[in-house]
Amino acid sequence: MREASAPPRPLRVLVVDDEPLARANLRGLLGKAPDVAHVQECAGGREAIDTLLAEPPDLVFLDVQMPEVDGFAVIREVGPERMPAVIFVTAHDQYAVRAFEVNALDYLLKPFHDARFRQALERARQALDGGRARELIQRLSALLAGHAAVPAAPPAALPSTGYLERLVVKTDERVEFVPVEQIDWCEAEGNYVVLHVGRRSPMIRETLAQVEQWLDPRRFLRIHRSTLVNVERIRHLEPGIERGHVVVLADGTRLRLSPGRKAHVEALLNQSF
Repeated sequence: MREASAPPRPLRVLVVDDEPLARANLRGLLGKAPDVAHVQECAGGREAIDTLLAEPPDLVFLDVQMPEVDGFAVIREVGPERMPAVIFVTAHDQYAVRAFEVNALDYLLKPFHDARFRQALERARQALDGGRARELIQRLSALLAGHAAVPAAPPAALPSTGYLERLVVKTDERVEFVPVEQIDWCEAEGNYVVLHVGRRSPMIRETLAQVEQWLDPRRFLRIHRSTLVNVERIRHLEPGIERGHVVVLADGTRLRLSPGRKAHVEALLNQSF
């Protein structure tokens, strides 16, 4: 008679991400995992370093791009030899993705699907059960050595005009290049920018101010602190509520126009009210 295999040891997990929604998403997914006993959160790299040194978990989901102290700095200060198993979480850091693949380290590329999360968690469980701590230390050390030597790749090569002609959008399945002329409008949403492209709404992890710098100001116009519009998609302006105005796009989308930007929009569109 075969002996029943022992149940997996409950995992203590640390989630490190500066975005509250990202932490909440991971916390929800971890809450569905039967072998996760405890989930702790850190909102920044410095807090993560203190926690990892004081109460090291079994597994850490570590955001790469954080202000002040990023994920690489966390590993560097804690030391690869003291790090638990790591699943990196990243958005559009092209160099980071290449580095993880080269060093056979697992990562989640935002935004990720539940199935991809479960796959990464299962890989981490197998690594922990296999006692591959020394292997992990070697991989993390190689990652840090490579990160120190190679600069991050730019978002895309700039043409002679100095402005991007396409933006890179990454998902778990593929890398997509979105021509800027296909973008109807851009919307800030937390630490992301939503690109409204017809019926699709891919997201990139950037600030709207950064995206605005990448795009030709003769083609894209900021009409609100959270909205950037393709000028060619604007149908007309019309009065809105409380003496404000709205920008109406060719597909009928109505977007709020900040009063302080009305004159600039009118000048560009050669309209008056």
